[in-house]
Amino acid sequence: MEQLKRNTPSTSPVRVVQFGEGNFLRAFIDWMIQKMNQKSGFDGQVMIVQPIPSAGPMDMAQVINEQGGRYTLILRGFADGKPVQSREIIDCVNGCLNPYAQWAETMELLKVPTVRFVFSNTTEAGIEYKPEAYTPRKVQTTFPAKLAALTFERFKAGLPGLIFIPCELINHNGSTLRKYMLQYAADWNLPAEYSAWLNNECRFYNTLVDRIVAGYPREEAAQMEQELGYHDRLLDCGEIFHFFVLEGDPSLEDELPLSKSGLTVRIVADQSPYRTRKVRFLNGAHTADVPASIMGGLTFVDEMMRDADFGQMTRRCIYKEIAPTVQLPDSEKISFADSVVERFLNPFAHHRLMSISLNSVSKWKVRVLPSLKDFVEMSGKLPQALAFSLAALARFYRVDAAGQSKLGDVAWSVTDSPEVVAFFASIAPLPDAEYVRQMLAKTDFWDCDLNTIPGLTDFVTAKLALIEAKGIREAVRSILVD
Repeated sequence: MEQLKRNTPSTSPVRVVQFGEGNFLRAFIDWMIQKMNQKSGFDGQVMIVQPIPSAGPMDMAQVINEQGGRYTLILRGFADGKPVQSREIIDCVNGCLNPYAQWAETMELLKVPTVRFVFSNTTEAGIEYKPEAYTPRKVQTTFPAKLAALTFERFKAGLPGLIFIPCELINHNGSTLRKYMLQYAADWNLPAEYSAWLNNECRFYNTLVDRIVAGYPREEAAQMEQELGYHDRLLDCGEIFHFFVLEGDPSLEDELPLSKSGLTVRIVADQSPYRTRKVRFLNGAHTADVPASIMGGLTFVDEMMRDADFGQMTRRCIYKEIAPTVQLPDSEKISFADSVVERFLNPFAHHRLMSISLNSVSKWKVRVLPSLKDFVEMSGKLPQALAFSLAALARFYRVDAAGQSKLGDVAWSVTDSPEVVAFFASIAPLPDAEYVRQMLAKTDFWDCDLNTIPGLTDFVTAKLALIEAKGIREAVRSILVD
């Protein structure tokens, strides 16, 4: 069986530079660019830049280049209650550069006159500022520093500004990216004209992205390749649903015809209502309910939703505890909540609970804590399922120095920053009450002392003790009765 590859070079110009070669961008942004090429005459190719040094058994940049940027995208879900599936070869990607080995080529890429857009997904931790020196011919460390160095080369070449559309899941991602790039420009004493060019000639959009992407279908890959008739190491799978919100100048559509290509895109003055809705309902329900479900021996999101106990727990979170905190009309809230449940039930998504559990501490602070606080303020009592999610998180993170833990017959490995894992390993041997107190008092995790929320410390301590004594399923059942 032959490997999928590009037989003839593309004649379309490179219009997009994309920092991130992962499954999400290839199933979301590159798919959208493919649609614009097909339906609106965008006529653009994407050149990917690898954001971090190669890690793991597969060098993605090498594989992307071997296949000429081509890969198969399989989208599966439900429409009108019926299963729907599409399979398409995405061929708008030109290739991938590894800046750690090809920094000179990466600098030249940003000086290509047809390049106009910069997309990125370097994870939530990618848009960060850390002081570092500027060496023109040496790759920078942080993503904003790389962009500052690269765009300075473009500025010196007298080329037009760029449009930055980051897809990292942090609030105000575009504004934050610009702020850090300007900070590096100041640190490095770059000309004031460059900073003015960044501010006046470039545009930065804050964004919200929404599509569940399962990625490479490990269990199904062999069967899929037999059906496709070729070998594809970059197979990518996602759901049918997609939604993209961009905050900024609506004239973007003149250059990037997203809506004109039939895509579900909103260019708005304020993305806050959309962000709150998505982060609290979809991301919040994921983060709140996944640790407990993993400890219950479950593997996939749809499996969690179909489980009598864990599925009821998740629905309680969504409808009874998150929904009251979202300031939108009831009809709109319930409609969106229903769509989230339907997406969670999608058996084709193969969305692994363990992949969602990555960096759960920082995710819980952003995705769950605001709902819990608002519920307490509105009702004067603790939301049972959301508060229980903190007890489940406490047990999930009760690990040894290697980040390993076990409950009954279920064992797992926590993936988080070394500092987070080390903290939990250091307090893991403590009695339940002290373990919980110290966890909740960790203000650099939560931006506050959670012990100050009335009743939360005692509730989490009691539920943690119940998990240890009776197991996770019995503990979940204890919160399902009002």
